[in-house]
Amino acid sequence: MVRKEHMNNSLVVRRIRYVECQKNHAANMGGYAVDGCREFMAGGESNAPLICAACGCHRNFHRKEETSEVVGAS
Repeated sequence: MVRKEHMNNSLVVRRIRYVECQKNHAANMGGYAVDGCREFMAGGESNAPLICAACGCHRNFHRKEETSEVVGAS
C-alpha cells in the first residue's frame, strides 16, 4: 500500500507492508506458537481482501512495517 501526502511543499511517500504473521495459535492452551507465515498475501476473492491467502489470518495479525520517503523537496 502506498500513501502520498504533501507536507511543506514536499511530497512524502509512505509505504506500508505487512510482514510475518504474529497470531498465537496456541493461546487457548497457554502456549505460544505461530504458523510461520512470512508475509501477508491478499486473498484473491473480492469479498476477502483482508484475509491472508497463505495462512488464512486477518491482516491485523501481520506485523506492519511503514517507511517514509521525501520525494520532491523544494
